[in-house]
Amino acid sequence: MERQVVIIGAGPGGLASAMLLALTGAKVTVLERQDRIGGRSAGFALDGYRFDSGPTFFLYPRILEEIFEACGRRLSDEVDLIRLDPLYRLVFEAGGELRVHGEMKALMAEIARLNPRDAQGLPRFLADNRAKMELFRPILETDFSSPWALASLPMLKALGRLAPQRSVDRDLSRYFEDPRVRLAFSFQSKYLGMSPFRCPSLFTILSFLEHEHGVFHPRGGTEAVMEAMRRVAESLGVTVRLNETVRHIRFQGRRAVGVRTEAGEYPADALVINADFARAMTTLVPDDLRRRWTDARIATKKFSCSTFMLYLGIEGRMEGLDHHTVYLAEDYARNLAEIEDGREMPRRPSIYVQNACVSDPDLAPPGGSTLYILVPVGHQRGHIDWAAEAPRYRRLVLDRLAGFGLTDLERRIRVERVVTPADWDRQFAVHRGATFNLAHSLDQMLHLRPHNRFEDLDGVYLVGGGTHPGSGLPVIFEGARITSRLLASELGLPTPWRSETMGLSGLPKRAVAGGLA
Repeated sequence: MERQVVIIGAGPGGLASAMLLALTGAKVTVLERQDRIGGRSAGFALDGYRFDSGPTFFLYPRILEEIFEACGRRLSDEVDLIRLDPLYRLVFEAGGELRVHGEMKALMAEIARLNPRDAQGLPRFLADNRAKMELFRPILETDFSSPWALASLPMLKALGRLAPQRSVDRDLSRYFEDPRVRLAFSFQSKYLGMSPFRCPSLFTILSFLEHEHGVFHPRGGTEAVMEAMRRVAESLGVTVRLNETVRHIRFQGRRAVGVRTEAGEYPADALVINADFARAMTTLVPDDLRRRWTDARIATKKFSCSTFMLYLGIEGRMEGLDHHTVYLAEDYARNLAEIEDGREMPRRPSIYVQNACVSDPDLAPPGGSTLYILVPVGHQRGHIDWAAEAPRYRRLVLDRLAGFGLTDLERRIRVERVVTPADWDRQFAVHRGATFNLAHSLDQMLHLRPHNRFEDLDGVYLVGGGTHPGSGLPVIFEGARITSRLLASELGLPTPWRSETMGLSGLPKRAVAGGLA
């Protein structure tokens, strides 16, 4: 009998899982509540200007390349990945700036302009983190369904190098003395929605991945990657249904046996939840069915920051503005403390601006530009009425950007969309508007994160930033491989993307599709 798998959510994790599970011979159906795929990685258009909703840094494509290879496709044939150099530009309100180049000598020269001694720390930082990444990769690729996984040989080997007791900033102080240089290698902790002063030192590998493997822009935006994943999934027999909100999960005892939408019932031998973890649990699963992740337990968990977003369609080109620019507040520690406190909007925030049209002009009408502006803010705690405060905060952000040199921005705006933490919560169904999911603190990592084979229910699997290994597109894609492997094993299905010649990544060295080399 053909096995039936239902995936709730067509985000990156759901699409990657659909691609792999299609190779097992199961009938796979993806149900997406929105009118487009991608989840937080979806795109949208405003009068000819195209924007990504969420992730704009495309990092470490190796994992997704291997998933495409498993399906008999090449990612490079489906998506044009533009490698950026410089990777991005950092502007320090405290003084100075840094264009981060991919080539080490060029980057050392840039760092030397801020602190000559720190330039000499770069080769050692890269070498140490290369070794750290090799130790961490088997951990990244392992499911932590049991605390006994902590006693595995790869984990024991890695503990000394990972130094979990140190923060990212403290670890970086071993290489760089200038706080601006440390910030250049630690602001990436914001990919996890965390402060570098609290984020475990393991995550220095985030900046390492940028330097070792590059920062890419998919032509057409991140949504082009999502569309390519959908095309491949559908070519393998996956059904993707848009505008179908799952209203109810049907259980027999503790086992999920199907879901219901307004369009009908979908029986399932296994269910993959790619929706926001906390929102899905508190709205779709009765509290008394959950032993560990009850509503009361979820309420005690730490969640990441949120973001205040401006998506601006601009008349004319933004000359002199890099593809990625990060404006870093002078009192960065205070900025982070305000975000973590969440009772007020940050008064002098750091701001990220993407000017994608310098690399991909077709994202805007001829001669125009798209600006994606992100400000990290606290997640929803009920202290801020964003409906009332959004206009004032928009004004503050534009004034901050003018102070950084973008002085003629407002008069050139032709289209605009504002997204607040309340919008992330309401429109995108993100619990508390915490755009990076559960925080990646030591007490919420590995086996302490919701498991890929969800421990509270039978036949239910998780994929996405709210489960192991965590947030960020490459990590979510790795999570999809873990989840798909566990699900296939339980249902007794083949996993033709695995072979005796697999590498550390868990995929064959040679592409296979449906069992055919």
